Amino acid sequence: MKKSFVIIFLLLTFSVYSRDITVTVKDVDLDLPLEGAVIRMEGNEYICDINGKAVIKAPDGRQVLIQAAYPGYETGRIVIPVTGDEFFIGLNLSGVLQGRELVIETSKPGSSETRTGRSIAVSAKDIAQTAEIGIVEDVMSTIKLLPGVSYTGVFGAQPSIRGGHPGDMSASLDGYYINNPYHWGGGFSIFDPRMVQSAQLSHGVFSTRYGHTISGLLEITSKKPSPTETQFELGMNTSAANINLSIPLFGKGGVLLMGRITYYDPVIWTAKQLAKAFPSLDSVNYIRQAPYIRAGIVNGNYRFTDKLELTATGFWGMDGTGVSYLNSNRTDALNTDTALDFDYTNYQGFLTSSLAWNPRADMLLKFTAGTGYEDAIINGKMTYNIHNKKFSKEFMDKYPFSRVSDSYQYNIENTVHQSDFIFNVQGRIDYDWEITQNLLISTGLQEMFNEYRSSGDSQISNDNIRFAYLGNKEQSALKSFFPLIPAVVWDDIRIASNIPYSPDLQNSIFTSSGYVLTEFNTFDNRLNTELGLRIDHFILQGKGFTAYSSLALNPRLNLDYNIFKNHDLIKSFDISAGTGLFSSINDAVFSAEEKYNIDYIKPNRSWTSIIGVRLEFPESLSLNIEGYYKYVFDRMYIPVGFGLEEMEVKPNFDGVGRIFGVDIMLQKIQSRFWDGWLAYSWNWTKYRDPQGQSGSMGMSGGNNGNDWYFPSFHRYHYLNLVMNIKPVQKINIYVRLGIASGILLSRRIGDGPESYPVLIYNKDNPAESYFIEKYRWPSVVDQTNRTTPSLPMDIKFSIFGGNKNGKTRYEIYIAVENVLSLIYTPQRNTSFNQYTGQIDTGSNTARYDIPIPIPSFGFKYSY
Repeated sequence: MKKSFVIIFLLLTFSVYSRDITVTVKDVDLDLPLEGAVIRMEGNEYICDINGKAVIKAPDGRQVLIQAAYPGYETGRIVIPVTGDEFFIGLNLSGVLQGRELVIETSKPGSSETRTGRSIAVSAKDIAQTAEIGIVEDVMSTIKLLPGVSYTGVFGAQPSIRGGHPGDMSASLDGYYINNPYHWGGGFSIFDPRMVQSAQLSHGVFSTRYGHTISGLLEITSKKPSPTETQFELGMNTSAANINLSIPLFGKGGVLLMGRITYYDPVIWTAKQLAKAFPSLDSVNYIRQAPYIRAGIVNGNYRFTDKLELTATGFWGMDGTGVSYLNSNRTDALNTDTALDFDYTNYQGFLTSSLAWNPRADMLLKFTAGTGYEDAIINGKMTYNIHNKKFSKEFMDKYPFSRVSDSYQYNIENTVHQSDFIFNVQGRIDYDWEITQNLLISTGLQEMFNEYRSSGDSQISNDNIRFAYLGNKEQSALKSFFPLIPAVVWDDIRIASNIPYSPDLQNSIFTSSGYVLTEFNTFDNRLNTELGLRIDHFILQGKGFTAYSSLALNPRLNLDYNIFKNHDLIKSFDISAGTGLFSSINDAVFSAEEKYNIDYIKPNRSWTSIIGVRLEFPESLSLNIEGYYKYVFDRMYIPVGFGLEEMEVKPNFDGVGRIFGVDIMLQKIQSRFWDGWLAYSWNWTKYRDPQGQSGSMGMSGGNNGNDWYFPSFHRYHYLNLVMNIKPVQKINIYVRLGIASGILLSRRIGDGPESYPVLIYNKDNPAESYFIEKYRWPSVVDQTNRTTPSLPMDIKFSIFGGNKNGKTRYEIYIAVENVLSLIYTPQRNTSFNQYTGQIDTGSNTARYDIPIPIPSFGFKYSY
């Protein structure tokens, strides 16, 4: 009797302290209601009607988790807040969950999310609209539209992130850190948008769980298989075909096979026809083997129990190209023969797996391990022969010592035969313990091992060696061979020599990392804090040497505070602040040799501080403003000097940098008729290399002297307007308009190129050395002189369709990139022939932009 009374009392209490809410479940892409979808809450089930709606009873005074499930779709989970009567869950086959007007509690570690001052996340829907476009569909096309990401042009997947060097950004796929996530040497990334569920760019003060970057971390999550349905997707576009096949495993997991293969031969043929009308595209005629990409991913997961799940991801890909070029040029000014033969092939693959275990409801233990490799093979030869080139009268009058006749012959030969192989093993353990509803403690360890092998036999012909940069012994030898040359004239002379480069490297880098952090939030969720410490340590081992780094201590602190909610037109007003240290190893360390006398190494370091404001308005409109300052120190840079017989490489670890800027993003999501974002960034970045040499070559800097300088990739402003216009449910018009200020440009002095002598040095018989005439346009580094702004504009028209139950879907799109190029292209300095001084007509288009519109099309069918 007492038991029955308690049950009746609880039921009456539930009915008194509960409210009716309406939940609508729809297909996000097609905006179709999912009739029959099941909503579960605390053991109760509700079935959606023909409009995808269900009325459920939610408890008053506390949040509650609900789930939505539909065959063939990923299960959606949202937290119902203590206020509000109508909510929406959007599902799609790729497993993306999107909720409106929801309060999300602590996210699952490693999940994609947008957090002010830390990261920006984009869903599969955003990626599909902005990245499935162009001659190569690439997730980086989406990432480059986000605030804080600099403009790089169409062919460039390595942008600067908030002033950092492009090589500072690291990337991971399903938790696996990838050494080189690029095809074609950085032209495009390996991340096919049809294989990706979500992407998150962390470029603020992000969690101590993650490291290996001082600039930004791009985390890619691949699509997951359906545990209950066999699914199939076929896609074709301008240059590639894609196929995805998902196979369920007894309702507890599944296997998803995804592949991409390019077919660029017709594209190259079309480009060659266009080159007849657009001479600036003439270089396409050199291509012998059309560029290609072959890639595939296998993704699987299996849930043994509610507390134990295994996931695995495997990737394999290759890319390459081949070029053959023969040309003979016969004019009154110059007679030349040119031959080029170049082949490039790059293989890469990796396998990673993780095991997640919940020993208790408030604990998560995750084991992750992976291994991978990369093998890049380059073979090339270029010869350039000049026949009977006559000296100009001005040159003969100014440098009478330089000639024995009135003409000269000059033969250049560059060769490269090199193989670079990288083997990687990595593993980590992560432990999360939710001590109370408001307190989470996490800790973890990670070990990474990279072995780098490089071998080959190459020759570099360098005709820009400065006399002042030679050693005393080499300077004295040259003066003795040419005693008639006045000392002051040696500053005008450049020296040409064939420099051999035959690497035989086998280096290993051991990276050990550990972290601990705590997350705390108040009961009303108005204040959230995260305090953590990450420690990194590096060991470099090579033939005959070992170098250690000191411990890199990276404490980080983040604070988030909600000032108010639901006040007039503002739904939420939040401020965030964070500060922390970061460390990463420069990839150039892989090329270290014993002769460079490296007895220690330092990771690149940065101290980043950020403050942000986020305003949320009705109709899913939000405004995010972030200001940041970064101080970079211990940055590695390598001045490369050329002697008469060998290169001189000088690694340094004392580079510094100062970076500050503002990022603004106005975003509207999940609208019936339009959505998108407006992103603006302003950035000021300067570096300094205390041991740098002006006018030399360098890696990661080192060639700009020892004063502060703007790096070559720096731009002050970049703005992107991204719009999806939906006049009807089955049509989407995507428009992207960008404005990017120019990059640094040397300021030329005088009216045109001037001739100067180049000594062709014969190291086997110095007495047979001789002079030729070349041209240069005197210039100075002007921190205020830049290329003109870039104005990229892309348009994409998509048609969607499918059957009533949403199991069959299709999309057809046509698009044009770089629409405005017919009327405007960014301008740079004109080019000129370095052997005649003749200025090339129409050569002032900036090289990072393609001077014609680029059409593309695509088709996607899924079942």
